[in-house]
Amino acid sequence: MSDFSSLGLSPKVLQAVRNLGYETPTPVQSETIPLVLAGKDVIAGAQTGTGKTAAFCLPCMDKLGHAGKHCGPLMLVVTPTRELADQIGAVCAEVAKLTKHKVTTVVGGVSYNPQREALRRGTDVLIATPGRLEDLMGQESVGLDQVGVVVLDEADRMVDMGFLPAVKRIVAACTAPHQTLLFSATIDDAVQKFADGALHHPVSVAIARKGETAQTVDQYLVRISHAAKPSALKALLQSRGAKRVIVFARTRHRADSCARRISKMGFKAEALHSDKSQNQRRRALDAFAKGKVNVLVATDVLARGIDVDQVDYVVNYDIPTQPEDYIHRIGRTGRAGATGCAISLVCPENAKELRDIEALIKRSIPEMTIPGFDVEAAESDAADRSAQLAARRSKDPEVEAAVKDLSAQKRKQRKKKAQAEARSKAGAPAAKNPSAKKKRAKQASAAQAPAQTAKPAKKKDKRSGVPKPAGGKAPAVTKDMRPGRAHRAAVERQRRRG
Repeated sequence: MSDFSSLGLSPKVLQAVRNLGYETPTPVQSETIPLVLAGKDVIAGAQTGTGKTAAFCLPCMDKLGHAGKHCGPLMLVVTPTRELADQIGAVCAEVAKLTKHKVTTVVGGVSYNPQREALRRGTDVLIATPGRLEDLMGQESVGLDQVGVVVLDEADRMVDMGFLPAVKRIVAACTAPHQTLLFSATIDDAVQKFADGALHHPVSVAIARKGETAQTVDQYLVRISHAAKPSALKALLQSRGAKRVIVFARTRHRADSCARRISKMGFKAEALHSDKSQNQRRRALDAFAKGKVNVLVATDVLARGIDVDQVDYVVNYDIPTQPEDYIHRIGRTGRAGATGCAISLVCPENAKELRDIEALIKRSIPEMTIPGFDVEAAESDAADRSAQLAARRSKDPEVEAAVKDLSAQKRKQRKKKAQAEARSKAGAPAAKNPSAKKKRAKQASAAQAPAQTAKPAKKKDKRSGVPKPAGGKAPAVTKDMRPGRAHRAAVERQRRRG
């Protein structure tokens, strides 16, 4: 097919195609759109970036009716991530400007109330993530008994993320006769088994076979030690430029750490992972798309949620543990026929992961050198920094033991304080001070003791001031060696002799 007008779309949708900037249909669009218009169930396997969203949005909304007030949805799109839901919603909203359909997106991480209100008013097209949709179904805020078209987007990713049971329950809730479309980057055994039970005599559109990567993406690897990765990444960004680059890390912590390192290198970087709020993720993607951020550091969870044109190249800062994720990562560049590049930083401990990836894509990834980058010098510097850090972190065993004892004492004190506060809040009497208790007991004992007979005051000797005994003779002066007393006692003795 040479253009969209030959695919059977209506004039309104063709105008939406022009508004979206589409010129020539991609292979998946050319093969899928006529089948969808004919009402067939379809299983479409195509690489990321090949136009799968338009392949189902355009024909489905072209033949979709309109729900009345407080009714719908008539079309349901289920997708694994919030970013994908937003992207599909943007395409559907552009088509809806001409078809006059109501489009609603429900995803997790945001308030329920606006979504409930939108569903209460009625909608034609509902785009949802599985978790939030099930929540709303449980709250009886949405019914799926009027759905006539079900689209399962990125089905393999939903299987990987553990959404398959939820998707099965959602499809089962669509009780009316409906057309089902399943789109996936890869069609593995789990996806095929699910499709066999959910679709009715589906037609398969195989644009990409399992493990096939886009021909427009050049792939390379750089062998480097783990400690020297930051230096290699810096040299890579300096030599190839950092205008629009996506860096993939294995974990959320690694993504944050890598983004901070890149920012210290002088480039504008943002981290994108599931710990970020929906607004933070949207702002990061918008800033990257507009060029306000040079480098986007993301995890595999969001690898398919990044739909930005003209990404210069992709860096696998960490090799993925699942070889299929490698295909999805490098699919972020070289989209819609443009050329791209993917560079992987491979450590010696990544040998197994590299073998699995090369077995999946059925080719060896060639090595490359980074211009102006001295691998040996970088690894030597990294070893020196590691040794210095280890020296700073090392402590005397006795000091560590003392710190542990002090920490244990503090924990014990905090526990006692918490227990006392808990008793106080519960109205129980606070624990009494043992020393105060002993003091009060001593005072009570003294009060109860029998009073002793008072003795008459003794008379004092006029010269020495010492009390006289009953016989009237003054006692001998005892030696007092306290400061000043010794001198006065000596003077007294000398006076008596004289």
